[in-house]
Amino acid sequence: MELTVKEMANRLGAELIGEGAGVVRSVGPVGSADQATLTFLAGDKHLAELKKSRCGAVIINKAIEEFSQPQLIVKDVNAALIEALKIFAPKLEPAVPGVDPMAKVAAGVKIGKNVSIGPFAVVEGGVEIGDDTIIAAGCKIGQNTKIGRATRLDCNVVVYHNCTIGNNVIIKANTVIGSVGFGYSFVDGAHRLIPHNGVVVIEDYVDIGANCCVDRAKFGETRIGAGTKIDNLVQVAHNVIIGRCCLIVSQVGISGSCKIGDGVVLAGQVGLADNIEIGAGVIVGAQAGVTNSVRPGKQMLGSPAIEHKDALRVMVSSLRLPKLIEQFKQLCARVEKLETAKDDSNSDSH
Repeated sequence: MELTVKEMANRLGAELIGEGAGVVRSVGPVGSADQATLTFLAGDKHLAELKKSRCGAVIINKAIEEFSQPQLIVKDVNAALIEALKIFAPKLEPAVPGVDPMAKVAAGVKIGKNVSIGPFAVVEGGVEIGDDTIIAAGCKIGQNTKIGRATRLDCNVVVYHNCTIGNNVIIKANTVIGSVGFGYSFVDGAHRLIPHNGVVVIEDYVDIGANCCVDRAKFGETRIGAGTKIDNLVQVAHNVIIGRCCLIVSQVGISGSCKIGDGVVLAGQVGLADNIEIGAGVIVGAQAGVTNSVRPGKQMLGSPAIEHKDALRVMVSSLRLPKLIEQFKQLCARVEKLETAKDDSNSDSH
């Protein structure tokens, strides 16, 4: 795939400043861009590096003076970058509609139009699958589960019984939806598993990364709200309710019965204690451990998590500890020396 700079500007709806006859064959970062690379600048951080770049063209939101390479001026650099990356994405063979001969589909399963079910997939009784959905190789869909239209389950996804997955959902390889939650009672000297008879509901336009686990509820439901995006290696425990348009980054662990409001961001390796509520718009920084409920709009950091500004003060103070300890030792030595001199003086007076 190659396009002239002018063709690329037209595809992106960009204003072209400079020569449009050059050819671009890929999209890449400023630092590694060559004469056939379309690069981008979303802020001023890499401006100096861009001015030294040999790129074929740059996507940018305002013109740079005294810059010789073509500039594609757009309102939103990130939106234009997404479209450019789609243009140059690898051209893979699309999923073939129909049921692969090596798949096993129970009698009575309702399958919509243009559905693709790959080899070694297993679809149990009572399942419903909407139009244009892809069930890739090795997936297992449990009894009475409902999957909406234009949804994609990548290889080896497991969806247990009685789950509901909405429209335009993406679930990446090896993720498990609807497994029994981690709930035990100590009875007669042994840990006994509490039955989990609830369900999982995943709303429209949710993305779930690879190797995630979303546990079914004890009773009621575990729910992931529309538009929420979940990274790889995330654990969502039983009866968790996640709001709309949240961002949950890799290795987050959400304990049972937590309620997470709309637009929450949980950065990498955040852990939430059970039965707490995270208000809408909260941002929790990486590796934070949240043990109490958080009011809407707060920014939290640290373990145990405290408000961002307080956590920064704690971090700054902790960096000063070695120096403070040394000063404390010096002060102790001076006090000891003064006390010794005072004792000697009192002895001489007698």
